[in-house]
Amino acid sequence: MGSGVWTAAAVNLNMWLGFNVGMILFVFGVANALTNLILIKKLDIKRFVVEILYILFFSYFVDIFTSLLTMAGVQHLPMLVRILVSFSGVVCFCVAISLYQRANIVMHPNDDTTNILRFLYLKGNSTAAQIIDFVPPVLIVAVSFVITHNIYAVNVGTLFSILLNGILIAESDKFIWPSLKHNFKTEDVQGG
Repeated sequence: MGSGVWTAAAVNLNMWLGFNVGMILFVFGVANALTNLILIKKLDIKRFVVEILYILFFSYFVDIFTSLLTMAGVQHLPMLVRILVSFSGVVCFCVAISLYQRANIVMHPNDDTTNILRFLYLKGNSTAAQIIDFVPPVLIVAVSFVITHNIYAVNVGTLFSILLNGILIAESDKFIWPSLKHNFKTEDVQGG
């Protein structure tokens, strides 16, 4: 019933170019990690290396879980059940993003991008940060569509994610472990 927008972009590139989805997600992660260095206007080698290690494991596990869910036959469940599973997955990863962005210990490069955008450029607005972060994958899906004349891995779950990620993260910040505060420090990324 759709996937997160970055994963949908990876699936569309996979269908267009034939590269492994996990590999595409890894390349996206490296691009995000490099973007983060540009956004913070500083060469932070530790941040870059940690984000690359994170995406290395993440992209590998996406391939594993995709295979497991396919073997479990999730794609053959009734449509309403698949929609509920998809929406539940989006809610779960938004809660997880809220928690680990607030902890700010180790993050997926893409989530670090939204955190940087949120606190350095958008006065704490998680919804605006998510919308900006979704522009590249939406463009990738659009270009893939122009070339292949098909769209893959985009459905109601993707729309739910695009519309509600930022809101769900912001609400999770308030209601899920509210005593955990963001420890994002602008002076740490601006050299101050």
